[in-house]
Amino acid sequence: MYVWEGEQVRLRAIVPDDWVRFHENDRDSEGARSSDAIYFPRSEAGTKAWAEQQSLIGADGDNVMLAIENFDGELVGSIRAHSCDARNGTFKYGVAIFRPYWRNGYAADAVKILLRYYFNELRYVKATAHIYDFNEGSISLQEHLGFKREGTLRSMVFTNGQHHDEYIYGLLNSEFNKI
Repeated sequence: MYVWEGEQVRLRAIVPDDWVRFHENDRDSEGARSSDAIYFPRSEAGTKAWAEQQSLIGADGDNVMLAIENFDGELVGSIRAHSCDARNGTFKYGVAIFRPYWRNGYAADAVKILLRYYFNELRYVKATAHIYDFNEGSISLQEHLGFKREGTLRSMVFTNGQHHDEYIYGLLNSEFNKI
């Protein structure tokens, strides 16, 4: 068994050729809004430079951004561990699946791979995810994975003409090992 493979996907480093898929995904404004924010348009050259830079960066301590690839070799999204605090054993994560691949179980599989590595190899004890209140798909994903809603940050994000709450979901290593 390869630690970076799950039942449907594998996690891998971002490579320069990934720029095409990321550039196509940049045109999905609703997807961008749900996972982060809508940014100014980026040129093809800008996306190529970004992918090249990502391929060279690798991990920064335990913080990392990885590509999600299905077993057909298609880039289907990305996952990122950030705000890693090894002293306290906590980290945050975010996952984004490209729209054509939604509802295939890829996000859940990718998150399980990431959690398994951070909990079982790096000794982290808690993962958190920050989800916008309008992102029903991500809310369902967190709850499906056993995350508990631990709090609400009121009016934290402004998008599409209004303010929205941000939910904080948490999962302990001991809870992950029970699923």
